Amino acid sequence: MPELPEVETVKRGLAPAMEGARIARLELRRGDLRFPFPDAFADRVSGRTIVSLGRRAKYLLVDLDDGNTLISHLGMSGSFRIEEGRIEEGAGAATPGEFHHARSKDEKHDHVVFHLESPAGPRRVVYNDPRRFGFMDMVGRADLAAHPFFRDLGPEPTGNELGAAYLAERFRDKAQPLKSALLDQKNIAGLGNIYVCEALWRAHLSPIRAAGTLVTAGGRPKEQLNLLVASIRHVIADAIAAGGSSLRDHIQTDGSLGYFQHSFSVYDREGQACRTPGCGGTVARIVQAGRSTFYCATCQK
Repeated sequence: MPELPEVETVKRGLAPAMEGARIARLELRRGDLRFPFPDAFADRVSGRTIVSLGRRAKYLLVDLDDGNTLISHLGMSGSFRIEEGRIEEGAGAATPGEFHHARSKDEKHDHVVFHLESPAGPRRVVYNDPRRFGFMDMVGRADLAAHPFFRDLGPEPTGNELGAAYLAERFRDKAQPLKSALLDQKNIAGLGNIYVCEALWRAHLSPIRAAGTLVTAGGRPKEQLNLLVASIRHVIADAIAAGGSSLRDHIQTDGSLGYFQHSFSVYDREGQACRTPGCGGTVARIVQAGRSTFYCATCQK
């Protein structure tokens, strides 16, 4: 499942190709993905101009000139690629970004095609999804915050609303494991398994300790919670920066918009030495709520 930095990387890669372009035609090659497409989806989108691209949590947002917003979620295997020029003229595919796991380029999994017209010329943006766990929806921009996908989401992990005082209020008296509390989208939007593991390692906090232990009896954040907030911000910012760099490096090459190859400190490093200087511990893997957790029991307390 793509996490916030990967979706941000997708957004940044698509924006130059899509923002300001007119959707000459939206081609749907099947009736559904994970869910059916909205009624008259192709007709409602065709002919519209794309005003801007955005992101909320792990959702890609495409704002149209009629006040509607197209919502896209990549699911587990979804990706976009950009094809320049008219296909009959031999379009060149530009698919920037590196995948943490390989993405499909098999055309039989091309389910949605945006046929775009812009001053730079025609191009296609193709959505490919072998497992079809992704989906697309559309809603009026004014109604976006009340949409079921968004109405219960917490603040963005890089936004000003996320702070130690906010998390202290959410975590106070909670016996819930810290990792589970961080994965709760009502607490923080878009923070996923990989970057929770990485942030907890940076903050030297155990994923199994109770979330409430980071809050004083009076409800104030302990210094450890301040460090955790900073670690969350930094790990997401570093991941986005790495994705952006990868995107720029590969903007003229063939690779799909999506996961970048990231050098993780604990995630997927079971049995390897902890990278904390002087720690001497080993990365362990446990399962929490059906998900793999990677951490160092020596330095994460």
